Amino acid sequence: MADAIKVLLVDDHQVVRRGLRTFLEVQDDIEVVGEAAEGAEGVALAGELQPDVVLMDIKMPGMDGVEALRRLRELDHRARVLVVTSFTEQRTVIPALRAGAAGYVYKDIDPDALAGAIRSVHAGHVLLQPEVAGALLSQEESGSGAGRAGSLTEREREVLGLIADGRANREIARALVLSEKTVKTHVSNILMKLDLADRTQAALWAVRHGISG
Repeated sequence: MADAIKVLLVDDHQVVRRGLRTFLEVQDDIEVVGEAAEGAEGVALAGELQPDVVLMDIKMPGMDGVEALRRLRELDHRARVLVVTSFTEQRTVIPALRAGAAGYVYKDIDPDALAGAIRSVHAGHVLLQPEVAGALLSQEESGSGAGRAGSLTEREREVLGLIADGRANREIARALVLSEKTVKTHVSNILMKLDLADRTQAALWAVRHGISG
């Protein structure tokens, strides 16, 4: 399983972790490398096990999922985090996405759809269930974020669309016939103009505003 997607499970319910492990272990391209019962343990194990994808619950004793997401981002960890939770409220969804989650799905998701979500997030895409996308749109409509779209140049919009498609800088450079250095400059300008922290947030912003590559 050298090419398998390495997954770390972070959930305080042992039954949930056991169920996830049982299902994921029958997938040929997914390997569960560890389990944690709360956020701090999850962050520590992420550093030790170097997973590709972390399945993270939000409400946990001790360090919750949102704080764990922030810690992983501070540590510049390469893992993509897919939130798997039963909480649907905007006050839970929005902070998780702002903290760096690459996807947000609910625990009643179909098992095959969950496997697909893991593969999609690992490939660099942002994945949101319809209800979550709706919450983001509602939140955005009540704020001033939409007005920032006009500050982007046409080239920056092209780069942003390719970020939303999960493209790395090298791939964006190839697609737009630019140097990687130029692409990096465009990415930095996009983050500054939109007041965003990282590429995941940029991809989420693009999804909310219908920008794609």
